[in-house]
Amino acid sequence: MEMKNLEKATDIYAKLITGEEIKRGGVNGSLYDDYYGNAEVYEIVGVLLKKLNLNIYEYKESLFLSAGEGNRIFGYTNEELKRAMNLRYNKELYLCYFIMYEILLSFYSDSASYQFKEYVRLEDVCEDVTKALAVYTKDIAIYDTDNEQEESFRTIALLWDELPASSNENQDEIRASRASKVSFVKLTFNFLVGEKLFVEVNKRYYPTDRFQAIVEHYFEDYRGQIYDALSSEPDASEE
Repeated sequence: MEMKNLEKATDIYAKLITGEEIKRGGVNGSLYDDYYGNAEVYEIVGVLLKKLNLNIYEYKESLFLSAGEGNRIFGYTNEELKRAMNLRYNKELYLCYFIMYEILLSFYSDSASYQFKEYVRLEDVCEDVTKALAVYTKDIAIYDTDNEQEESFRTIALLWDELPASSNENQDEIRASRASKVSFVKLTFNFLVGEKLFVEVNKRYYPTDRFQAIVEHYFEDYRGQIYDALSSEPDASEE
């Protein structure tokens, strides 16, 4: 192993982990060329990221990192996500997971049918979530509310159904909160913007290349796990 190749590989890792762009023709374009043009550099990066449980994706001649499943160092635990998003209960976090899932489906349903869409709006996502959860709320009157924690899908459907469509706030100044459906969606989008997966322009949310990279290379492999998470029994402390 040549020391200069090891240094190039660690440079690639260092740039990516700190959020810098590695793109052909960009400021770090030489590292992109080293990654794809030098077999040893490519191999070293691969071994390093595998050991750290990180995934590397390429999209439009750019490289992106994503934490692997269960990565406790570079990913989030449920408790960390609740703190980051100012949530109190698991059912609120599960609702945000479901909102994220519907946002993903706005652009991508499966590997064979990528849906080209430039952007989504808060009200679009609210409508999609309401439609998706309708099957769990149409017979809401017959549910035993004392056992509403029994199934997470039922729990988030009940939570969503209880929320007003919007708060009394000015619709031009929707704030992220747990006060309404649209505020919950705004809360979720704020997190996704912070993770550089979306950018907001004039109340429209545009997916970034990072989002596209993760969707095309990651979502199809792991999309079913949201159902496992939502169908798991919530913590007994969730009253």
